[in-house]
Amino acid sequence: MTEPQASTGVITETLDWTGRPIDCAACPHRERLASQRCGPSWSCMQDRYAPRIDRFFALNPECANDALTHSYFEVRAVAARHADLFHLARLLSDPDETVRWSVAQRLPITQLHKLSHDPDREVRIRVASRIRAGDLFAMIHDPDYYVRQIVAKRLAPGLLPLMAADPEAEVRKVVAHRADSTLLPRMARDPDPAVRLVTIERLPPAQLVALRSDPDWRVRYEIARRIPVDALGALLSDDDAEVRRMAQLRCDAALDEAGPSRCVS
Repeated sequence: MTEPQASTGVITETLDWTGRPIDCAACPHRERLASQRCGPSWSCMQDRYAPRIDRFFALNPECANDALTHSYFEVRAVAARHADLFHLARLLSDPDETVRWSVAQRLPITQLHKLSHDPDREVRIRVASRIRAGDLFAMIHDPDYYVRQIVAKRLAPGLLPLMAADPEAEVRKVVAHRADSTLLPRMARDPDPAVRLVTIERLPPAQLVALRSDPDWRVRYEIARRIPVDALGALLSDDDAEVRRMAQLRCDAALDEAGPSRCVS
């Protein structure tokens, strides 16, 4: 099928997903041409380009249900955005991840757990973002760290200890941002300094005294910035110049405000 383009007069051939020319005369939706609800190269379910397929279903949503079994995955994926919700279950096991991702965007939340172990990470990311918080427990050991990050952001606070030892530091950082006062001291001993830093920033100053010997200078710097002044002594002779500078600045400020320095070890 060819169509003249008014602006240039160029004849452009439109192809279907198999690479064959589109034949509007043989299309079961050809009656929609007259009402300008479809047309080659701009709105066509048989086209190989997703934007044209999407435009067709946007103009003809009543056709979506019947297209959920189409051989071309783009048609099924786009049709899933417009089909009636109770028809989407048939696509839960679709062989193409693009289709399942489209389903995960619209499937009722009460049914999303059926995709929580989908083989494609993009599908599981979408599921983790939408699923009910009470159903997230099944995803705390997901093989993809980004999925687990989303889980850690939404998981009930009482279940966060289950993710405090996650193998990925980025996930543990999320846990540290949300951890309560009972979990924070445990995370202050995390093997990754970035996780410890998040924890140190949230711990009360009085609890930082026991952490002054942290091996990472960034953590000790934050401790020097927040620790009670009378516990700064050990940090005044720290191996790192920036840590010593911060400790001295706080001591000097205390001296200006309260007379004799209280900076002792």
